[in-house]
Amino acid sequence: MKRWQKVILTLLGIIVLLIGGVSAYGIKFMGEASQTVNRISKQSDRVSAKRDDRVSIDDQEPFSVLLLGLDTGGLGRTEQGRSDTMMVVTVNPQQKKSTIISLDRDIYTNIVGYGTVDKLNHAYAFGGVEMAMDSIEQLLDIPIDHYVTINLDGMKDLIDAVGGIEIDNKIDFTLDGVHVPEGKQTVDGEKGLAYARMRHEDPEGDIGRQARQREVVTKIVNKVVSLDGVSNYRKLLDAAGNNVTTDLDWDDMLDIATNYTSAFQTIKQDQLKGKDTTINDVYYQILGQNDLLSIQNQLKKQLEIKPSDTLPNLKNDNAYMMFYDDSENGEGDTTANTTTGETSEYSQDTYNQYGTDGYGQQSVYSEDTSQYYDPNQYNQQQYYDPYGGQQNDQSTETWTGNGY
Repeated sequence: MKRWQKVILTLLGIIVLLIGGVSAYGIKFMGEASQTVNRISKQSDRVSAKRDDRVSIDDQEPFSVLLLGLDTGGLGRTEQGRSDTMMVVTVNPQQKKSTIISLDRDIYTNIVGYGTVDKLNHAYAFGGVEMAMDSIEQLLDIPIDHYVTINLDGMKDLIDAVGGIEIDNKIDFTLDGVHVPEGKQTVDGEKGLAYARMRHEDPEGDIGRQARQREVVTKIVNKVVSLDGVSNYRKLLDAAGNNVTTDLDWDDMLDIATNYTSAFQTIKQDQLKGKDTTINDVYYQILGQNDLLSIQNQLKKQLEIKPSDTLPNLKNDNAYMMFYDDSENGEGDTTANTTTGETSEYSQDTYNQYGTDGYGQQSVYSEDTSQYYDPNQYNQQQYYDPYGGQQNDQSTETWTGNGY
């Protein structure tokens, strides 16, 4: 494969994660590849509330992409409709820089359009991609221009399609019957997916899992770059076609590959995480005011939006987001209408994912789901049933063990 072809593939892989394989195949078989992309491309009429007009990729304008890894049944799981992994990518060719921000799924935030404050990953469960985009757009105070979703079970297919990936596993664990020993090894799709999803055995909890997910994605992209042969590309096409959706079309992808090369000279990665809190016996991550403001301003600079000195008012109907005061002399919780006059460096502290349970203990907790919508009531709005039509008569759902 020629160098420019590898560059195109790598760039597309970083921007839209697992669509990288589709683009690689398209270099040799443009017709088949474009058909696959057209199949996974779901055009949307949504325009960001923070833009007057749609961003123009053709004109090399900076843009953002929301990447959602969907929790739809990997490793024998059956629950439907939550975004298990959330990343926001901002790309700016003039600044020759891109930024990837991982968002903790348990962040306590407004669910825009639903009138409640809840876990961030519930936005997709309540209202699909658009509600997730709107909620994250309000949280980060930037326009979210595009999205890519992948069924996390599709990561297994992609790892198998590239012939496996090498990992250096730091923690011996078993997840849903799949054992991954400690040490350096080449893993197939089943073990690679388990490695990307494991959380409870990791002392860094969801933060550690996010890092491993980025590692797996990067290694898939690197393997794709080195692939040759029609059979390998066809496997990648099938894997992407069966597991990926996006509002980017084929022309968008080619424009990114052609016009945004300089944006990938520097790639910065960060995580937006918070402080362990239990509200009504449910675990959440409460964000620090300065941490959030710092992340917002990083992304605004990337998108050439004027940075802010204070957080915007994040009131959602009758509900307010809750923050903790992470200023130098701060103490206690506060609400979103409290602003701060100074920014701080993004916190690199790691919080105990398990609260008072201690490392290595599996948490068991119940969540009140009585506020979840009636799927029949919102049928015309095409809202999603987070339980896939399998909700029982009880008003609480109990989660336990590995994998959630």
